Amino acid sequence: MKLSIAILTHNEAANIGRTLESVKWADELVVVDSGSTDNTLEIARGFNARIYVESWKGYGGQMNSAIDKCTSPWVFSLDADEVLTPELSTEIRELLAGQPKYRAYWVPRMNLIFGRWMRHGGLYPDYKLRLFQQGTARLPEDTEPHTTPKWDGPIGKLRSDFLHYQYPTVAGYIEHMDRYSTASVRLVLRKGKTGQSLAGFLFGVVVNPLATFVYNYFCRLGFLDGREGLLFHLYHSGYVSWKYAKAWEAARVETNAEP
Repeated sequence: MKLSIAILTHNEAANIGRTLESVKWADELVVVDSGSTDNTLEIARGFNARIYVESWKGYGGQMNSAIDKCTSPWVFSLDADEVLTPELSTEIRELLAGQPKYRAYWVPRMNLIFGRWMRHGGLYPDYKLRLFQQGTARLPEDTEPHTTPKWDGPIGKLRSDFLHYQYPTVAGYIEHMDRYSTASVRLVLRKGKTGQSLAGFLFGVVVNPLATFVYNYFCRLGFLDGREGLLFHLYHSGYVSWKYAKAWEAARVETNAEP
C-alpha cells in the first residue's frame, strides 16, 4: 500500500532537508508552506516534493489541508523538525506490505531538548497518532500548536521511534513558547477560561502551572533528565501560565471595548 508524507513548513531550511531525507523512500511527499522566505522550498523541490503555498489557517486547519492533498491510501503526518528512523521506516514498510490490522497507529517519539534526548517527565515514549488511512484521522480546526490527529476507532501501536529535534537552544524554546501561547489564546477563550474571576485567574496563571511542574518534574521523574529536564519543565510551566495570562488579557480588552 502506498504512503504519503504530509509536512508543514515555514522557514525550515535548517531542518527540512534532514526530514525529507528520512522519508524519501515514501511514494509521495506533500509540503504545505505558509510563506517561507528562506530556501525551504528550494530544498523541498530537490526531493521532488509536491509543494503548496497557503496562508496560515492555524495548526489544525493547515495540517488537515496537507492531509487532504495526499493521494496515497496511507498518510504519515510529520513536522519539519521530525525524522523517521531507519528502524521505523522499515517497520512501516513491512506493515503496509501486508494487511494492517488497524486503520491508525500510535508512534513513539523521542524529543531532543537543549541537546539532550529526554526519557522522563512524560516526554518518552511520547506517543503520537501519525500513521493512518486517508479519510480517518483529522485534527480539530481550532487546536493548540502541534496537536496530534484524532481518530475514534481502534488504534494500533508501532515499536520504533521517530525523532523530534525539538528545541536546540533555551532562547529558541522561549521564542516558540511565546508564539505558541499566543496561538492558544483563542482556544482557551472558547473553553470559557477567561480568568475574569479572581479564582479563575489564580488557577490559570499560578495553580495550573505549578501543578504541571510538580507532576512532570517530580511525579513523572523529569528530574532524571538533569539540568536540561529542570529547565524544560520549569519553562513549560511558564508557557502554561503565559497562555492563560494572555487569554485573560484578551478577554479584558474585549470586555472594555464593548459599548
